[in-house]
Amino acid sequence: MSTDKNSITVFEHDPLRFDPEEQCISLDQLRALQQHYGQSGVPYYSLINQGVKFNEYVGVIQVGKTVIEVLPKVEKAGIDDENKDKWRKRLIGMLKAVGNFDVKISSESSLKVKPNTILDLYFELFIKEVEYLLHNGLIKQYRKKEGNVGALKGNLLFGKHIQQNLTHQERFYVRHNTYDVNHQLHFILYKTIRLLQQINTNSGLQSRIGALLLHFPEMPDMKVSEATFDKLVFSRKSQSYQKAIEIAKLLLLQYHPDVNKGRNHVLALMFDMNRLWEKFVYRSLYKHKVEGMSVKEQCPMDFWKATEGKYSSRLQPDIVVEYAKKTVVLDTKWKNLNGSNPSPDDLRQMYVYHEYFDASHVALVYPGNNKDVQNGEFHPTKNSASTKKCSVITLKVEADIITWQREIHKHLAPFFNLQESTVCSKTEHTAMEGKTALTHSC
Repeated sequence: MSTDKNSITVFEHDPLRFDPEEQCISLDQLRALQQHYGQSGVPYYSLINQGVKFNEYVGVIQVGKTVIEVLPKVEKAGIDDENKDKWRKRLIGMLKAVGNFDVKISSESSLKVKPNTILDLYFELFIKEVEYLLHNGLIKQYRKKEGNVGALKGNLLFGKHIQQNLTHQERFYVRHNTYDVNHQLHFILYKTIRLLQQINTNSGLQSRIGALLLHFPEMPDMKVSEATFDKLVFSRKSQSYQKAIEIAKLLLLQYHPDVNKGRNHVLALMFDMNRLWEKFVYRSLYKHKVEGMSVKEQCPMDFWKATEGKYSSRLQPDIVVEYAKKTVVLDTKWKNLNGSNPSPDDLRQMYVYHEYFDASHVALVYPGNNKDVQNGEFHPTKNSASTKKCSVITLKVEADIITWQREIHKHLAPFFNLQESTVCSKTEHTAMEGKTALTHSC
C-alpha cells in the first residue's frame, strides 16, 4: 500500500484499515465507507475489522478529499511507484480499448495535466469535452416558459392572469415557447462542473474548472437519476454532447454526498476486472479478426424452462468465435492460476458450453506472467465415444496495450484453425496502423 497526503494506492483484494499510527484512512473516512456500503450494498469492497477489503473491482473511490486508487494485478507485486505506474497505464489502456475513454482525444499526450489517478483522467476528459462545446457555441433548444410578459404571445392563462395582473393591465400571464440555452443538457453539464469544483483535488485542473464556471451560463439546479439520462434523446444537433453527458452520468450517479457531516462525500468509479478482462479479450480478437471470422460476446442460449410458470435459465458464454465452419467457446477469468487447476465448477460449465454450442473446442482464458497452454479432453460418456477438447490458456500480460492485443489474437489463433501466414499478415498490417488502429477500434 502506498499513501501520500491526498491519495492512497492499493491493489485489488488488498485490505485497508484505520490505523492511528500510520493514518492510512481516518476514522471518519472509515465510517463514510461503512455508511456507503450499508446504503448501497456496493460490491467494490467488504467490511472487515476496523477497515475494508477490496474485491475484484478496480478504479477509484474518493472519500472527502482523499482518493483511494485500486489497481489490478496478476502477480504478487510490490507497491513501489514504478509498479503502480505500470498497472495504472495498463488499466487506462484496457479501459480505452473497450471504449470507456471513447472521446475526441486520440491519446493521453493531448491532455494538459498528467493524471495521478483514473479519476483525474475522467475529470480532464470531461473538462476537455465541455471546453470543446463552449468553443463551438452552446446549442439552443425550444422549451415551454410560463410567466408575465409585456406583450401578448403564446397562450393566455386567464385564471393566473386575473390573479396576478388585476392591477397591472399592461402585463399578460402567458405560456409560450422560447428558444435559448436553458435546457436539460446544460443543466446536467453545469451541475457536473459544480461537482468538480467541490471534489477535485488536482491543482492543475482547478483553474480550468474555474474558467468553465466563469464562461458557462449559470443554470438552475436539478435532481438527477438513472431515469434522467434514460429519457435523453440526442439529435444530429446535440450529438456532440453525448460524450460529455456520458462522463457526467458516471460522475453524478456515483456521487454520494455525506448529508450528516458534509465533508466525507463518496465518489466511486469502479470497474469489474472480470468483465473488463472479458471485453478486452473480445476487443482484441474482434480487432484482429480475419475475413470470414465471426467474433461475438455474451451469446445467450436457452438452457432450461419450467413446464409451468415463467421460470427459465439461460447459458451465456463470454466469447464465441466461428470460423471455417467450426465454433470455439471462450470463457475468461481474471485470476492467476499459479500452476493450479481450474475449479471443477468452471470445467463443468465449459462441458455444457461444448454440448449446447456444438463447439469443436472450448477454453478457459486467464492472465499470467507467461504464455501457457494446457490442452485437455473431457472423458467420453457411456453414450458417446467422441472426445471433447477443453484447454486452459494463460495469456501473458504485456506492458504495451497494442502489443498485448496483438499477442492475444496471435496466441489464440491456432484454436480457430488460422494459418500462421494469415495471422502474421494481419498482425503486420495492424502494427503499421499503430495508435490510429487502437483509436478506431474503440
